[in-house]
Amino acid sequence: MVVYGGATGGGSLASDDLFLLDLKGGEESASWSIVPVVGQTPGRRYGHSITYSKPFLIVFGGNTGSEAVNDYWAVNVEKSPYTWAKLESKGDTPMARVYHSAALCVSGTASGMIVVFGGRGADSSALNDSWGLRRHRDGRWDWVKAPYKPDRPAPLGRYQHSSLFLGTLLLVIGGRTNNVGETVPLEIYDTETSEWHRFNAVQRFRHASWIVDANLYVYGGFEQDSPNVPTDMITKVNMTVLFEKNDALRNRLAQMGFHSPSNSIIKSNSVSPNISPKETTPNLSPNASPNTSFENVNRVTMGAPQGTGFNRTVTLGQSGTNQGQAKSGAGGRMIEESKRGEESRVKKIPIINAEERGKTSVGRLVAQNQMAIESQIHMLFLIQLLQPKQFINLPENAKFNFRPEHIVQLCDAAENIIMNQKIVLRIRAPIKIFGDIHGQYSDLMRFFDLWGSPCDGQHEGDIEAFDYLFLGDFVDRGSHSLETICVLLALKVRYPEQVHLIRGNHEDRWINNGFGFSEECAIRLGEDPNEDDSVFNRVNRLFDYLPLAAVIEEKVVCLHGGIGASLNYIEDIEQLQRPLEVIHEVSTQEQQLVVDILWSDPTDSDLEIGIHPNTIRDPSGTGNIVKFGPDRVKSFLANNNLSLIVRAHECVMDGFERFAAGSLITVFSATDYCGKHKNAGAVLIMKKNFEIIPKLIYPSNNGINNWMEDEESLKKRPPTPPRWKNTAPRKSSYE
Repeated sequence: MVVYGGATGGGSLASDDLFLLDLKGGEESASWSIVPVVGQTPGRRYGHSITYSKPFLIVFGGNTGSEAVNDYWAVNVEKSPYTWAKLESKGDTPMARVYHSAALCVSGTASGMIVVFGGRGADSSALNDSWGLRRHRDGRWDWVKAPYKPDRPAPLGRYQHSSLFLGTLLLVIGGRTNNVGETVPLEIYDTETSEWHRFNAVQRFRHASWIVDANLYVYGGFEQDSPNVPTDMITKVNMTVLFEKNDALRNRLAQMGFHSPSNSIIKSNSVSPNISPKETTPNLSPNASPNTSFENVNRVTMGAPQGTGFNRTVTLGQSGTNQGQAKSGAGGRMIEESKRGEESRVKKIPIINAEERGKTSVGRLVAQNQMAIESQIHMLFLIQLLQPKQFINLPENAKFNFRPEHIVQLCDAAENIIMNQKIVLRIRAPIKIFGDIHGQYSDLMRFFDLWGSPCDGQHEGDIEAFDYLFLGDFVDRGSHSLETICVLLALKVRYPEQVHLIRGNHEDRWINNGFGFSEECAIRLGEDPNEDDSVFNRVNRLFDYLPLAAVIEEKVVCLHGGIGASLNYIEDIEQLQRPLEVIHEVSTQEQQLVVDILWSDPTDSDLEIGIHPNTIRDPSGTGNIVKFGPDRVKSFLANNNLSLIVRAHECVMDGFERFAAGSLITVFSATDYCGKHKNAGAVLIMKKNFEIIPKLIYPSNNGINNWMEDEESLKKRPPTPPRWKNTAPRKSSYE
């Protein structure tokens, strides 16, 4: 945590030192230090904002003791010696202000912007404007004034409030207005639609706030009805309940993986043991908002009835009776308050010399603190990894640029979304369909560069025009499985309803333990993949929840391998339960069904009908892995009223190949498979009318570091040959 400036007792101004609180060793060893800074500083001031946008700390506005200002300063905390720089920009800038708020957006079209809201102007009026500050790739900084929809109510001018982001939503909490004692709503600005939404809220000013998942926490400050007495109350607001009757905001939360808990109530054992009920309710605005009727507000104020989303508050004390009996409305718990008892202690932390801690630790500590509270962990991966024009293909076995705990957090966020989606996805066209990638991060970036990307780091791409579907085999064989799976999971978290990942035969710990992913985790992360808490095992636990198929507008079914001998109806897949471990020594019909979906192939030509042994994939002749003929394809499509199967799983020389008179298409997206076959890679672009346009890339001339296979390892785990290297003439698959 960093602190700069402010006012002290007696009306004095604090020094212009930059203070750093180091918590990396835990509470008991926490200590303050003064960061050594070279050159000019922003000077003493109060009522300013300080925001971290990697790698910069940015101070804006405030009052110097004689006047309000609108200057802004930055210090790069990853570059020593640390130097403040006064920033300049062309164009409009926000007016001078004090007691405003500033928060960093890391999602959507405003991603990367520091958004300033409100404050008190030089004439002491409460402001209600919003401004975004962004740094461009060429180093320029500029301001842009946020647009407000003219047909929607403008936000209330305020100061001494707080603000923060939940995804693309700017939450403006509490504060004061020009009218003494005026109640102040919680207001939400949707950066995607430029619309403001207003809700009743707890009344505080000069408080602190933070957000964890979809829960907003407000701590301390002053309450409107006792403006001279500070409070140590912590208030928790459940945003999923608050937004339950607002379709637009509820959908925004659903896109982030947070769903309305309309049927859930916090259990009593989740409340601290030293809690006793207290018959109070939060202070609520008497002004009805577009989302809350006068009737509901009046009823809430009288005692939090069922269905309003508010519950009775609870207060922490030294002791209490009826422990854990705090009540909740039927709509779920939205607000709960707690107060530290007299036994709670405030620990004084000493200030030590920065040199004793090492100057180079400052940037790392600030970044660690930011990441620890960052609910949008996926953006950290996208900003660094999703750079189609500027990606870096690290040398084989080079250390991965993210720590294991970051990958685990990303998996947690993605799994929370994936496990709540169906095992058979129902998705829409137009859509881009990718086949096997096999750790070919560079090929994925080349596809995104040439044929469009969902986004480019912080900037939107063509995600509003196309969904994206990836047909499995994200890892193994290639030398950049970590980059590949992390960027795909990050895209899934950012666009949960538009980016779709289904399972391939390599999304299986028994396979990827021997075909490269385990080895890559061990070398590039320095971990033991056999440990339960390893990244390797965490990613594979997520794989057990991946869907097995996707149906596009009830016309096209997409899966990784095929239909084998046992898959007859889509409903057969829907009956399978997750988490799903793939059993290779098949003993049940369900186990065989999974093997067929993930492992089976079409026969070598349209002339071979029926079911045949798959001797390449099943050299021991167990009979579990088979090939299926064009007659099986026609029968399956007829049974399910479908027109096409799209699958991956096999290397094809042109990146895509038709089978069964065009009723099945194989797509393969990794070029020069295992460095041996010189094949092209393809993505299928399916238009709204189901017309399919293949887009190809070819092996790169500088394809070093792409495949982790050497001659010795290829003998142990040989790649499956392309379809044209099978016994049948290559052309027959097109006829």
